[in-house]
Amino acid sequence: MLEVNDAVLHYGAAEALRGVSLRADAGKITCVLGRNGVGKTSLMRSIVGQHRLTSGTVAFEGKALDRSAAYDRARSGISFVPQGREIFPLLTVQENLETGFAPLKRGERAVPEHVFELFPVLKQMLARRGGDLSGGQQQQLAIGRALVMRPKLLVLDEPTEGIQPSIIKDIGRAIRYLRDTAGIAVLLVEQYLDFCRELADVVYIMDRGRIVHTGAAGDLDTPEIRKLLTV
Repeated sequence: MLEVNDAVLHYGAAEALRGVSLRADAGKITCVLGRNGVGKTSLMRSIVGQHRLTSGTVAFEGKALDRSAAYDRARSGISFVPQGREIFPLLTVQENLETGFAPLKRGERAVPEHVFELFPVLKQMLARRGGDLSGGQQQQLAIGRALVMRPKLLVLDEPTEGIQPSIIKDIGRAIRYLRDTAGIAVLLVEQYLDFCRELADVVYIMDRGRIVHTGAAGDLDTPEIRKLLTV
């Protein structure tokens, strides 16, 4: 479904991505692991169109996206939950969810019921402002907003960051549901090794802007892999 080939990205003279290649398939959870500063977020933002690659290609469902703007990628079925959530604090939960209507045709502009089935707290707080929610509730809102867009590919950048354990479990259940029931391709950036091990079908590990390991989640319990993830 998603293929990235030989992606190179510069910020000025600094090289953030150095020939990165990966794929994310429908009905699978693909996890990208790595320490801080190795290029994970730069890769995700390049995939969703927020950064323009210096060279290399991004293709989705066989179509090259290299010249596509972020809003065109959203219309094609790519939803992004950024690190830090980036909800609108002065809008209500209902209004935040409705911002996901932007890439949809007029007849599709309704919040899918499974958003509230996955995150019941959102239905209870529709009239509350986003900024008044806890960090975990805001993360659920950010994922819910992405799901309103009916994605074929859901990109999540560190969804467990700063979140209490009970909500991490809820997020994990939601991601499994999207893979197993909806058949969505999920591309997940994480530093929380146990969360990735429990969910992932395929794991990529990044270091210094490169992919240095590709394999199954069961391959993560080795000294070599732990060395790549230890600060």
